[in-house]
Amino acid sequence: MMRLCSKLRALLRMPLLPGSTWTIMKMGLKGKKHTQAGGTRSYSSGFSMWSKLQPKRTKSRDYYNYSDEESTSYSGELSHSQFNGPFSMHEVAKGETQKIQNRWLFGNVLDPQSKSIKRINRIFLLTSSLGMFIDPLFLYTITINSKLACLHVDQGFATAVTVLRSLVDAMYLWHIWLQLKLAYVSKQSLVLGGGELVWDARDIAMHYLFAFEGFIFDLFVILPIPQVMIWIIVPSIISKQGAITSIMPYMLAGFLFQYIPKVLHLFLVVQRMQRVTGYVFGTAWWGFALNLFCYIVAAHVAGSCWYTLGLERMEQCLEKQCALTPSCSIDYVGCPKPVSFLGKQPYTNSAFLAWGASSNVVDICFSQDGSMVWGIYNWVVPLVTDTNGFQKIILPLFWGIMTLSSFGNALTPSNHLVEAIFCVLVVTCGLLLFTMLIGNIQVFLHSYTSRKEAMQLQMRDLEWWMRRRQLPTRVRQRVRQFERQKWAATRGVDEAAMVSELPEVLRRDIKRHLCVDLVRQVPLFDQMDDLVVNQICERLKPMLFVKRETVVNAGDPVLRMMFVVRGFIQSEYRMKNGNTSCCVLGPGTFCGDELLSWCFKKPPVQRFPPSTCTLRTLSNCEVFGFEADDLRYITEHFRYKFANEKLKNTARYYSSNWRTWAAVTVQLAWRRFKKQRDERKEREKSGLLYTGLNNPAPEEVTQRTSLGMTEKDRLRLYTAMITSPKPQDHLE
Repeated sequence: MMRLCSKLRALLRMPLLPGSTWTIMKMGLKGKKHTQAGGTRSYSSGFSMWSKLQPKRTKSRDYYNYSDEESTSYSGELSHSQFNGPFSMHEVAKGETQKIQNRWLFGNVLDPQSKSIKRINRIFLLTSSLGMFIDPLFLYTITINSKLACLHVDQGFATAVTVLRSLVDAMYLWHIWLQLKLAYVSKQSLVLGGGELVWDARDIAMHYLFAFEGFIFDLFVILPIPQVMIWIIVPSIISKQGAITSIMPYMLAGFLFQYIPKVLHLFLVVQRMQRVTGYVFGTAWWGFALNLFCYIVAAHVAGSCWYTLGLERMEQCLEKQCALTPSCSIDYVGCPKPVSFLGKQPYTNSAFLAWGASSNVVDICFSQDGSMVWGIYNWVVPLVTDTNGFQKIILPLFWGIMTLSSFGNALTPSNHLVEAIFCVLVVTCGLLLFTMLIGNIQVFLHSYTSRKEAMQLQMRDLEWWMRRRQLPTRVRQRVRQFERQKWAATRGVDEAAMVSELPEVLRRDIKRHLCVDLVRQVPLFDQMDDLVVNQICERLKPMLFVKRETVVNAGDPVLRMMFVVRGFIQSEYRMKNGNTSCCVLGPGTFCGDELLSWCFKKPPVQRFPPSTCTLRTLSNCEVFGFEADDLRYITEHFRYKFANEKLKNTARYYSSNWRTWAAVTVQLAWRRFKKQRDERKEREKSGLLYTGLNNPAPEEVTQRTSLGMTEKDRLRLYTAMITSPKPQDHLE
């Protein structure tokens, strides 16, 4: 009923459309229909009834975000072309409802698959990872004053860590605000396909507010628990001179109480992002870096806990020595000023100063070689009194990396129960982290070097095979050169296999992107439209040839046309008299045009045409091969495209065969012209030209000269036809 009312409310805000009597009949709102002078139908009574049902401007208007323009009634009439079909009114109402649903109290709904949201997600994950490194720093803020042998909070270090944590929490708050209006994947839609996004603003907000991993969980991980512990609880315990040895257990418990859910929260956020977009960073190097950073953070957490437990052991030592010293009070274990900058304390009590300088404190509690058994906390003793914050971070981090990497082999614990339990946890976490994180790092490194290793393995197999078959040294060098050239061009990537797994439409677009510019460089195809060029691009295959390699010998069947992309190929044409005509083919040229005439022959001939020239590479060449069957397919389906006179001239101009024939023909014409010119000069000198009555008639001279020249020309023409036949491309 509520949904029906919302649809009715949206429909009531639409203008009445001419010729839409059936819409009013469906809604049960019948207006009196009458015809105006121009023949246009209107619904006066129906419109008045609808205007009475218009929603009033109450709080519901703010909820639905009605604008003043949208709430204005329409008095004008619309043309019939604006009302196409019986579903036009429904589509308009659906669009209005979608607009209403996409906006609510928190603003417009955001698309999680947009580039901006993906960029924000990456920034948030990096900030969260940095926050995982910042939280353990709160454990280093508690230190011991070396002169007074008392516990206090380092104000400078605590301030810096608090500021960093506040910046990270601000990023978390921004993330919470975005989640209130970020579309999510409906679980019901995951039955088939990748799922559908929910765009209703109210549903998005309610889903985030009441989900287990939603608002409450996000709010919990930014609670200022470490800040409260450092600035309120710890100074309060020190000031009241209470159980100071319980400070470090409280700090460690409060830290783990929020840190462990924070780690779980980060993994849930990553899974939620991957559920929508499929990936977050998308590259192997990012995965390698994040896994390595996670390992460093784990070592950092282990080192901070090691520092905290070592500090607790020192506090126990100080309390024990204070109990054994008659002039010492238990209040001396805590500093007079709980929060101090660089350990500055008011030295007013002489007994306090004497306690800090006593031999029991210096020789036992502040010495690594004293009677106190420190166990695994031996390195912590000089560290807790150090005012250098950077050194406090680096040494525990080194201890954590060393311990996790060696699975606790360097640990020599004492007989304390807490110390033994901590060693067990460190060794167990080291095994798990090494199995998971270091294993992932090895996978990423292997994925980067796997192709190179496969190439090296293939080269070893080739070397073994060539030695077994006793191939000549020259052939072995050519094989090695080809493999190196292939690796330099492809880096071991099988492009054909990668592209073949893609959908047909995407595969066609990729082939066009890779080949269209190169195909357009060929003058023959530059004259064709996009339809033919797209078909050619789909069928081109990349090929590699090394330097000084024979591609095709004269007389071999021509199996494909080749379009030169890089490098140079020499075309050698040997004539009957033994002379050789050479032509260099560079980028943008092609060869194998004998297939054009073969494709245009009627009826079709199955035997491939022989090559009229020998092709040799002058350098390492990359070409696109156009197979004979593919060329026949193009010429048969798009034969009308080749009827263009300009296209025929272009094909003949850039054809090596036509160029050779044209060169021979021009040379023959020049020699004939030169011969005629020389004979004319000789006749002028000998006086054979017509000068008077005693000389022969001009017709006789012309006939005799033309007959003599025709025989010579015919002889030269026959020679040229034998040595250089005119190409037949059947383009007419």
